[in-house]
Amino acid sequence: MSEATETIILFPPDSHNPPIDLNLKKFMGTWHVTHSTLPLWKSRKDVTITYALKTSPSDETVKFDDVVEYRSKLDSPSSIRSRVVGIDTLMAAPDANTLTGAPGSGSSKSAFDTPVLATHDTTPTAFKPAQTRYKWRGKGWLMIASSRWQLLGCSRDLSPENSAAWASRAAQGVPAHVVQEIVGKVKALGGDVATLAEGIFEVERSGHDEGP
Repeated sequence: MSEATETIILFPPDSHNPPIDLNLKKFMGTWHVTHSTLPLWKSRKDVTITYALKTSPSDETVKFDDVVEYRSKLDSPSSIRSRVVGIDTLMAAPDANTLTGAPGSGSSKSAFDTPVLATHDTTPTAFKPAQTRYKWRGKGWLMIASSRWQLLGCSRDLSPENSAAWASRAAQGVPAHVVQEIVGKVKALGGDVATLAEGIFEVERSGHDEGP
């Protein structure tokens, strides 16, 4: 998409079935956390989240593995990253037949973040239920830990954007003007989301894309 036609659209956290054109299989893979509101990431760097689908998107219960990896700011870019492993399970909307949310509104994600995801898709092709709300639960000794997160937007463009954290496919993240626009859109939503936007910061990334 050309820069002239790109429009960032955010959907509010209470949008149970926002008109997001989401392909879960394509959404799987590794995302670099580029911005966040979670204080934990202020002392960490090279944060990524990797998703791996466990079931078919057509199955009644959608689940996927969720692996968060990161380094301390003092660690070498080539050091082995720490990891937190969990599983995400699709949450059913209160009314699966009711679509809510409209372009111009924003939102949330993760065990570690309350992400706000943006989209450069100017006109969603169809108003259909999107699989965007999940419950995360840790594995192993973190099994007692859980949280809920929601995808507020995504881009069909291969360029990076996303999450009051957002993530990108590429470690370099998105251009500064896009960051400013996303933050502005989040603040415009008002309420708790706007308050979170005041604390958004950039997560350090060393540029070492092939860490262990």
